[in-house]
Amino acid sequence: MSTFKAPKGTYDLIPPDSAKYLAVREAIAAPLRNSGYGYIETPGFESVELFARGVGESTDIVSKEMYAFETKGGDRLALRPEGTASVLRAALEANLHKLGNLPVKLWYSGSYYRYERPQKGRYRHFSQVGAEAIGAEDPALDAELIILADQAYRSLGLRNFRILLNSLGDKECRPVYRAALQDFLRGLDLDEDTLRRAEINPLRVLDDKRDEVQKQLVGAPLLRDFLCDACKTYHEEVRELITAAGVAFEDDAKLVRGLDYYTRTTFEFVHDGLGSQSAVGGGGRYDGLSEMIGGPELPSVGWALGVDRTVLALEVEGVELELPVSTSVFAVPLGEEARRVLFAKVTELRKLGIAADFSYGGKGLKGAMKNANRSGARYTIVAGERDLVEGVVQLKDMESGEQTAVGVNEIVAELEVRLG
Repeated sequence: MSTFKAPKGTYDLIPPDSAKYLAVREAIAAPLRNSGYGYIETPGFESVELFARGVGESTDIVSKEMYAFETKGGDRLALRPEGTASVLRAALEANLHKLGNLPVKLWYSGSYYRYERPQKGRYRHFSQVGAEAIGAEDPALDAELIILADQAYRSLGLRNFRILLNSLGDKECRPVYRAALQDFLRGLDLDEDTLRRAEINPLRVLDDKRDEVQKQLVGAPLLRDFLCDACKTYHEEVRELITAAGVAFEDDAKLVRGLDYYTRTTFEFVHDGLGSQSAVGGGGRYDGLSEMIGGPELPSVGWALGVDRTVLALEVEGVELELPVSTSVFAVPLGEEARRVLFAKVTELRKLGIAADFSYGGKGLKGAMKNANRSGARYTIVAGERDLVEGVVQLKDMESGEQTAVGVNEIVAELEVRLG
């Protein structure tokens, strides 16, 4: 047994469970690819300053959870704690916004890192699939992304999730609300850290999960009561478009999420079967983020959905995913000549797209058939010296147990027909 273990708060994806994660990633990505989103992949680490500016220095992500380090060359880098800032940085660096086709629509998949207290559904290394639409201010884009996420979850068979929706206003109306909320918070019995946060970003206090804080927030001013006419009109159109698409949602006046860059539309996907870690994904509009990180004005919107938590939600609902078979045909050679012949047939099957495997290591018939059973193959090909002299192999149906002799030169075509 190895003396090394996965670091605390991380996990290994191991077959057969890893197939669920691949299926979830594929299901989330499928509607995005079908809607004009192109794939983007960014480095696993970026400049610390990118996240400090973009995500916000007052957020827990930057102030407490980010894995930051200094390289031998003196650069200050951080493992990426989220995807949006990195994707926007990459789009700006490649001048995608100057190609004349806005919005730039991108999707991504990868691992992210936060130093958090590990518990079920919360890891220090986690997987997300995300989507960003960069460079257009349009309620239809916000609605599109919410609808696509809903479509992805439902395609997996997930049903018991809820969509929470809110508007965080813009640079015109949010400062007025911010001042009103700060006045309210200053009158509460809060600890020093929370009071300090209230001065830097009071909306983050609304997201505090502690009961002693939430009890005091009853009666706090709500942002919806401070929205300017433009934000009210924008938000109402988002709501109408989602409703027209048949997607149910709940208005949540206290929804702020944990990143500083959100403006106007913000939303979260929650699953009540997951306990305290109920959010399975979320996102919103971030019209000022490009300027925060040194780019031009590029109103944008996006989301990230957690692969890990989606898998947990599927398990809670008892959803069994239809996973592709890892092996359809298993070849068992008995003797050197059979090894040569059957290996060639396995290679032919693979070229045709048929999942095929081979008994390696020179095992005897009994041991090789055990491997065939474990592989889950529908058919097993067995051949020995006598079979090859007669020009045949034995084809065994692993479900019925029926075994028939098939010509060596006909076996590939026969399996193509049987496996359809």
